[in-house]
Amino acid sequence: MNLQDMPPPAPTRIESPLPDTTPGKPFKETAPDGFILGGFTWRHPSSDATRPIVIINAATSVRCRHYSRFADYLFAHGFDVITYDYRGIGESRPASLKALQASWTDWGALDFEAMLKRAQREFPGQPIDVVGHSFGGCAAGLGASGHLIRRLVTVGAQFAYWRDYAPAHRWRMFGKWHVLMPLVTMIYGYFPGKRLGWLEDTPAGVVRDWSLSTARYEKRPSGRAISKTTGQLPFAGVTAQTLAISISDDPYGTVPAIERLLGYFTGSTNSHLRIHPEDIGEEEVGHFAFFRSAYQATLWPIALAWLQNGELAPDTPGRRVPRS
Repeated sequence: MNLQDMPPPAPTRIESPLPDTTPGKPFKETAPDGFILGGFTWRHPSSDATRPIVIINAATSVRCRHYSRFADYLFAHGFDVITYDYRGIGESRPASLKALQASWTDWGALDFEAMLKRAQREFPGQPIDVVGHSFGGCAAGLGASGHLIRRLVTVGAQFAYWRDYAPAHRWRMFGKWHVLMPLVTMIYGYFPGKRLGWLEDTPAGVVRDWSLSTARYEKRPSGRAISKTTGQLPFAGVTAQTLAISISDDPYGTVPAIERLLGYFTGSTNSHLRIHPEDIGEEEVGHFAFFRSAYQATLWPIALAWLQNGELAPDTPGRRVPRS
C-alpha cells in the first residue's frame, strides 16, 4: 500500500473551539506577496477617529468565524472589528493545501501585516488594537507595522515549545503534536485536521514550525528565515500596552510558555494576568473556552477594560504574575 493510500488515524476527541457563528461583512485582502485573504468586518455606520479598530488574530488552525461572538461583543461596546483567516485556513483556503507554501511567519509577517495595513487604510486615523489567541499573540509581533498597535491583549499566547506544556499533559501532547502530526503531514502533504477532529486542515510549513522542538522562535524553520533576512525578529517594534491572559488549566498557556513569548516583546509595556477557573466560579476553562459566550460576563470584560483603558479594573479576577 502506498503511503498516500493509507487511511488517516482514527479521530481522537480533544477540547474543541467554539462553534461557528454568523460573522460580519465579508472582505478580501491581498497580502504583500499577492495571496488573497478572506475575513469579516464589523463597522459602525458613522466614522469616528477616536473609535478603535480591533484586529482578532486566531489560534493555529482555528477559523476566524469562531471569534464572531467575541467580535459582536466588542462591536456592541463601541469598537470596529476585523477578523480574518490565515492563508490555508477557512476563508483563506486555496483549492489545494498540498501546493501551499505557508508557515507561522507567513501568517504573521504577511497575513497579519496585511490586516494592519487594511485597518490603517479602511479606518484612517483610528487607534489599532489587537486580540491574539494562542499563536495569534505571537503573530502580533511578526508584522513589520507592529508599531501601529496601540493595545494588545493575548490569551494563552505561546509558540508551542513542548517543555512548556503542563507537566501532567506534556508527553501526551508531545506525542500528538510533535510526533503524530508531522508524521501524518508527511504522508498527506498537509495535516488533515478536520478528518481527524483536530482543528482545521493545516499547511505543512505551519506543521514544521509547530512540531520542531526548540525553545527559541528564531530557531523554528520560518523564524530562521526572517531573522536571517532582517538580522532580527520584528517583535521589538511593537510598543503597545500589552496584557497577556493565561488560564491555570490551559496545558499550552503555562506561565513559562506565556513568559517565553512576552520576552520577545521588549518594546512593550507588558502585564501577565493569571486566572484560575475557581476565580470566576468555574471548574475548568482550558485553552479555547475564553472566547465562548458563556464567559461574556466573567472573562470578556477583562479584555474589554484593557482595550478601553489600558489597565485592569480593581475587581479583576486572578493575579498578576511578577515579571522577572
